[in-house]
Amino acid sequence: MPLVKEDGRVSEPLNGKVEEFEGELTQCSEEAADEGPRSVPEAQRLKREGNDHYKAKRVSLAMDRYTLAYATCPKEEKIVRAQCLANRAACHHYFSEWEGVIEDCTEALELDPSYTKVLLRRANAYEETEKYSQCKEDLDKLQELDPSWIKTPANRSRYGKIEKAAEEQFEREKAEMVDKLKDLGNTV
Repeated sequence: MPLVKEDGRVSEPLNGKVEEFEGELTQCSEEAADEGPRSVPEAQRLKREGNDHYKAKRVSLAMDRYTLAYATCPKEEKIVRAQCLANRAACHHYFSEWEGVIEDCTEALELDPSYTKVLLRRANAYEETEKYSQCKEDLDKLQELDPSWIKTPANRSRYGKIEKAAEEQFEREKAEMVDKLKDLGNTV
């Protein structure tokens, strides 16, 4: 039976191992907070643990591990930190937490602007939240970084739909703004 967390996220049953994993998580969180100096090997270890949890569909635990890995990794290790955020964004995606996907992907792209997988994941989240202009911008950037992306018929079709949706959304917003300005003019 799925477990419902306080924040409303659902995780899969862990066959009686909930306490074991929660204990490990608490211990790991306390260790990461107490350590002081950050290390790449420790961050990589935590990231691998997150990957193992994700593969086993223990997505909440995976998210926690990726968060710890990110916090443990030295700030100058931008690629590893971007990977931790990208993986955490995948966890948000699993739970359909689109704003979380967008936030983590945006931060990952600040660390590694050429991370195409993250750019596509953020574009997907923008599409899910009907932010078509931002989605189109990400797909445009993706095409710059990987020109072969648009050559796939499915991607070309998707891009056309997003382009049309972005244009329609812009026209609707423009019409709404004109109406608001007219209303404002009528009240003066």
